[in-house]
Amino acid sequence: MATLTLSEASFTALLRDAAKPVLVDFWAPWCAPCRLMAPVVEAVARQFEDELIVGKLNVDDHPRVAQAYGVMSIPTLIGFREGMPVMRLQGLAPKHAVLQALESVWNDGRDGE
Repeated sequence: MATLTLSEASFTALLRDAAKPVLVDFWAPWCAPCRLMAPVVEAVARQFEDELIVGKLNVDDHPRVAQAYGVMSIPTLIGFREGMPVMRLQGLAPKHAVLQALESVWNDGRDGE
């Protein structure tokens, strides 16, 4: 599965109902680093589709969600476990940095390939 496009309502429902950890990419279409980060986020979504739900939330369309989680710059990735934020990565980052940050999202102590 590719990434999910999230709205304020679907974001809230996803965090409430998700049986797996969730990674949310806070982004905007005008943001060049966000566009560069998109293939990394898509690759992570494909690689861990059985273990992780990945969504994208446009901060221009849904500023209240971004504000609620203190997103002041984009791109920002926030990992959630059981509805609670457990990891944050701001700015453009290579895939290996995203995988390293995701280590805190998984309960089982797996290593991040």
